Parts: sequence; C-alpha cells; structure tokens
Amino acid sequence: MRLLGISGTLAGSKTLIAVEKVLDAVKRHDPDVEIQLLDLKKYNIQFCDGRRPDDYTGDTKDVIDLVSSADFYIIGTPIYQASMTGALKNVFDLVPVSALQNKVIGFVATGGTYQHYLVIENQLKPIAGFFRAFVAPSYVYLHNDHFGENNEIQDPDVLERIERLAKETVFMQKRLKM
Repeated sequence: MRLLGISGTLAGSKTLIAVEKVLDAVKRHDPDVEIQLLDLKKYNIQFCDGRRPDDYTGDTKDVIDLVSSADFYIIGTPIYQASMTGALKNVFDLVPVSALQNKVIGFVATGGTYQHYLVIENQLKPIAGFFRAFVAPSYVYLHNDHFGENNEIQDPDVLERIERLAKETVFMQKRLKM
C-alpha cells in the first residue's frame, strides 16, 4: 500500500509540516505502509490547458504519474481567500478522473481564520466526490494559533485529530481493498 502525502502549496511551511505529521503518524501505526511525499514547491508544473494527461512532459508528467500510481492520499492545502491553493487545484485539473477513483483521501488544511475549516467541507470533499474517491470522516484543520514559535504543532487536540486521521485513512484503505 502506497500512501502519497501532497503538500499543495508553493509558499510557507505549515501545510507541509501538518502533512508530514500525519504521514509520521501513519508510519507509527502501520510500518508496512510505503509513504511518499509530493511537495509542490519542488516541482515546476505546467498549468492545465486541456491536453490529455499523457501529453504532458517533465515535472508535470512526473506529478501526474505520482498521483495516479498512489493507492491512497493525505492531501494538504493552506486556505487562501476562502479556497484551496491554485497549485493544488491545478493538480486536480491535470490528473485523469480515474486517478483517484475508489481511493481514500484524508484532508489537512491550514489557515489564518477559524472559519476556513469549511473549505474542506465545501470544496475539497466535493472535488473528492467528483473523482469518486472515498473521504476519511475526520480531517485536520490547523489555525496559526496551533503552531509554536518554530512552527511545531503544539495543540494537544490537533495532535489527537492527526492521530485519528492517520488511523482512519489506513483503516479505510485496508477495508476497501479486502
């Protein structure tokens, strides 16, 4: 089972830290899960322009292949202007619809207001539904206040939700693939 963590931002570090924290929790709970991280900052991805996914090259093709070949996902995004990042939306636009079908997704988001957790409910979950993916019931939303001086996650409730998301995602993936 290969879990792909996606940090869907080109700036900042909090979303990457949160995604990595969930991936670490998965590894602690199930060392047999193969974990890979896709940090969009490290890729030069073209904008989706309507071409077939197979027609892209370079980093764009690498990202499409990486997303398509994973068995399940932890997907993170900061919330800007009450929405996911354009970089993450572009990845959703690039991958074929079949890439996420019947696969489990756990969501993580970071933001500067407490109300932005609703982006997970109102944007990310519907996109997963479009792809016919299964969404873990729990998700993790982190406000700036949940991080310490060195961007370490310090809120005990958030750390507990990270553990729950890790367990649920693996549990769902295993049950769906029986």
